[in-house]
Amino acid sequence: MPTENKTVLKLAKVQDAHLTGKNVLVRVDYNVPLKDGVITDDTRIRETLKTVKLLLEGNCKVVLMAHLGRPKGKPEPKYSLKPVAAHLGKLAGAKVHFATDCVGPEADKVVASAKNGEIVLLENLRYHPEEEKNDEAFAKLLAKHGEFFVQEAFGALHRAHASTAAIAKFLPGAIGFLVQKELEYLDKTMVSPARPFLAIIGGAKVSDKISVLYSLIEKVDTLIIGGGMAYTFLAAQNTNIGNSLLEAEKVEDAKNIILKAHRNNVEMLLPADHRVVTEIKPDARVEVTQAMAVPDGWIGVDVGPRTELLFADKIKAAKTIFWNGPVGIFETPSFASGSITVATAMAQATKGGATTILGGGDTLSVLKTAKVKPENISHCSTGGGASLEFIEGKQLPGLVALSQK
Repeated sequence: MPTENKTVLKLAKVQDAHLTGKNVLVRVDYNVPLKDGVITDDTRIRETLKTVKLLLEGNCKVVLMAHLGRPKGKPEPKYSLKPVAAHLGKLAGAKVHFATDCVGPEADKVVASAKNGEIVLLENLRYHPEEEKNDEAFAKLLAKHGEFFVQEAFGALHRAHASTAAIAKFLPGAIGFLVQKELEYLDKTMVSPARPFLAIIGGAKVSDKISVLYSLIEKVDTLIIGGGMAYTFLAAQNTNIGNSLLEAEKVEDAKNIILKAHRNNVEMLLPADHRVVTEIKPDARVEVTQAMAVPDGWIGVDVGPRTELLFADKIKAAKTIFWNGPVGIFETPSFASGSITVATAMAQATKGGATTILGGGDTLSVLKTAKVKPENISHCSTGGGASLEFIEGKQLPGLVALSQK
């Protein structure tokens, strides 16, 4: 297990809080993918069970609050947490009451009717615009549901919202087991990684990852860049990218990152070949380039086979690996090979003793596509944005609020 980190030591932990018989309000991240009302990936729910079960064993009344999707401050049936309540009951082995609102008479009634040793799941916090405004009056209404607050929503820690930040003004609080684990792994990776330390950063846009790239250049031995963002870096080196994705306004940033890597003796790898199409559609004819350049009229949608071998070899040789973002448009099977190769190599590296960390978001979905079990990776973060901001060295509002208690 990773060693204790400084950030965690400054925060109270749920296991030390002596909460037997109390009403405990827990912020969880149940922003899970749903298709036709069915949860397609329950990882985020499962990751909270250790904390939920500890509280149930302590005869607590467990009141959970969460958000789902982006309902823009008003109720939308497709963003209801009701399907989550039924699924949670099966996983937790406990009775789950569902409140059709998170504040007000209906919520108060459901919370009051639940018994100790039972769970209440409140309806979507984002049905109220006050949530995202970090409104203190709204946070005070939420706080009425508990005597103690537990922060277990790592994926929301980088948001200064009423249920993550303002809530801490009204209740004593602690972090749950999931948040502890996330912080321990990420802190160890950034402070004292076993070397060689390799980071793989993919995804569509450079603009989403600029700050984390500047930060990682100070820490890693090797940096791999893939996905749509790689084409802005190739363009920065005057390599032809055809019709591939380009953020022209970020070319200078890409040049600066390349220069900084060179000055820091960081090995920086870009795709050496590509899978390309003339139009992005599932049945498009896929060709493989013979070099880093993408011919005019073609679009890069995945790394090529030579790049796959190069990336896999680097991953297997590393002792610490952080991965955030797919290296191709993996949702389309014919554009998924590169991301599958990375996921498979990550699992092999883990088996070989490396510490491997997935930075949440789409990267978790790649595992499913690659048929790699999450337990074959050292740590799969439940929060992509939060993990990136932590690595950048930013203060996470949900932690700052608790640390001030």
